[in-house]
Amino acid sequence: MSSSSAWSVRVSAPAKLTLTLRVLGLRADGFHELEALTAMVSAPADTLVVRDGAPGTVGIRVIGGGADIPHDEDNLVVRAARSILPAGLGVDIELTKVTPSGAGLGGGSADAAAILRVVRDRAGVADSVVMEAAAALGSDVPVCVRGVPVMMRGRGEVLDPVTLAGRVPVVIATPPCSLPTPPVFRAWDAMGGPRSDRVVEPPAALAHLVDALVNDLEPAAEQVEPQIVAFRDELARVAGAVPLLAGSGSSYWFPVADLETAAFVAARVRDEMNVETFSGHVLDQLTE
Repeated sequence: MSSSSAWSVRVSAPAKLTLTLRVLGLRADGFHELEALTAMVSAPADTLVVRDGAPGTVGIRVIGGGADIPHDEDNLVVRAARSILPAGLGVDIELTKVTPSGAGLGGGSADAAAILRVVRDRAGVADSVVMEAAAALGSDVPVCVRGVPVMMRGRGEVLDPVTLAGRVPVVIATPPCSLPTPPVFRAWDAMGGPRSDRVVEPPAALAHLVDALVNDLEPAAEQVEPQIVAFRDELARVAGAVPLLAGSGSSYWFPVADLETAAFVAARVRDEMNVETFSGHVLDQLTE
């Protein structure tokens, strides 16, 4: 990492939270047809410090995170930067990980989206080029680039921005196990494409957008990693709420009445269950 660059910028990469998810089937291209209400949340969030680097290079230093976080060219952040970096420019990236990996919170996608936004703004890259690169990097990256609540359709590339009718405070808890996304979708296919019957009434701020909160990947995730069922049930007992799987797991989340309640409940869950727990709210935009 260069420490003498004249230009540097610090950006946040907030986690993605899938508020409700229907999986409509397997597409001819091998991806799944999705319909999801998705947004970024104030916590957890990673941080990127980006500086000018040697022309044509992308350097990365990763602070924190698990052993499964690549510290080299395999990191999605490096791939994202290279995908749109104009010839003759280079960047050095310091990535501080807070969002747990394999937790259904899109941490890697959020990091990739953050560097795409930085390079776009630094080098004047067209939005169309950025969004094309985002879609090629992964289904969650485009929504993380946009950074606003959206109804996500297709394989994740069709994004229709929506407006929330108020703040949505949330609590997110992550068990001590991770769930890679591909095995969960393979299990969903093998199970015949189940629709989840665990349905939660949406908070008032979301009621104009969806009739219910649900996650069709829950049955498959819980088959792939059965221990998360006990975690879910214990979380429900401690929090006094009905938790839903976040994305493809392993985290669970639930809405609460206000930010004070979110902080209180998150602390209780953290103390009683000894797991990573976050409190925050759904972001209307990335600059909140």
